[in-house]
Amino acid sequence: MDRIVFIDEQWVHLVWLTVGFVAVLVILELRARDTLGRFLSTTMQARLAQRQTLIRRTLRLVLIFATLLLGIFGLMRPQTPGGTETLSSRVTADIMVVLDVSKSMLAEDAAPNRLARAKAEIVEFIGRVTGHRVGLVAFAGRASVKSPLTSDYGFFRLMLRDVDTRSVSLGGTRIGDAMRKAVSAYGPNRAAPRVMLLITDGEDHDSYPLDAVEAVVAAGIRVVAIGFGSETGSEITLTDPGTGARSVLTDKDGVVVRSRLDGELLREIALRSEGVYVPAGTSALDLDAIIEAHVEPLVTDAAARITRRSPTEHYRWFVLAALLSLVAAVWIGSTSGAHRGGA
Repeated sequence: MDRIVFIDEQWVHLVWLTVGFVAVLVILELRARDTLGRFLSTTMQARLAQRQTLIRRTLRLVLIFATLLLGIFGLMRPQTPGGTETLSSRVTADIMVVLDVSKSMLAEDAAPNRLARAKAEIVEFIGRVTGHRVGLVAFAGRASVKSPLTSDYGFFRLMLRDVDTRSVSLGGTRIGDAMRKAVSAYGPNRAAPRVMLLITDGEDHDSYPLDAVEAVVAAGIRVVAIGFGSETGSEITLTDPGTGARSVLTDKDGVVVRSRLDGELLREIALRSEGVYVPAGTSALDLDAIIEAHVEPLVTDAAARITRRSPTEHYRWFVLAALLSLVAAVWIGSTSGAHRGGA
């Protein structure tokens, strides 16, 4: 048989208050006897004072003490761990949005540009997956957690709104580092299904993303990879925040940089994590279709493998015993069973 554990152990300190209270009752009982003896002789007490026997008075005090003690045990919530096992039919998922904020996401093959389109789609996506916890990791040459997993969608939107290509100090695109950072951001809780929403154009600069998938799989995470951009490539337009002047991004040799969607890499990441790849390309996302066809099945499938062991609560029995003890104390303290005379 499993041992009983108490969840709210802090209530145990009330035992000392209970002992003190009962001690006061005992002292008052003894003083009442002494006071009556000062004014009346034993013969007159037998004639005038109707009193209970010593056994009944003692039993009443014991029952009062038991009532308070049982009530305290009830407040401490006694449980037997490992009680009934139930299958979860609905669980809340942890969804980590991993967003590429590198300069390649400024390509305008997806209007107004890849990053602005991705942020708009994320806002709409979050509005349709209520009930789940969401987090945000922004990455370029390095990755940064902008929002830990939270149910506060207002906070998440606030963090997402401020994300741009300046949110990460180091340039480049390191998808593998972003995935590793996201894995650590999930924390140790493995009770909820885990989904990583990887939004990028798929270009990577030697961060070994396929090696990072091993850590993703080990953490029980499935990747929904959404690829933005054209596979034929697109120029990257930079806008000066001060003057508003626009220019095309070039490399150190003056050659215009063209960014293209690497769908094969994203498809392989999704395949190895038992997730899905969604080639958004340059068109608008069908969010309802993505959620229904990809996100919800991942959550539902993970939920089907989760069983929860609900501990058996015992506080009800302590409360019932306390009530019975209180009733017995009241009955013992009634005039029935009293007699004339001393103990």
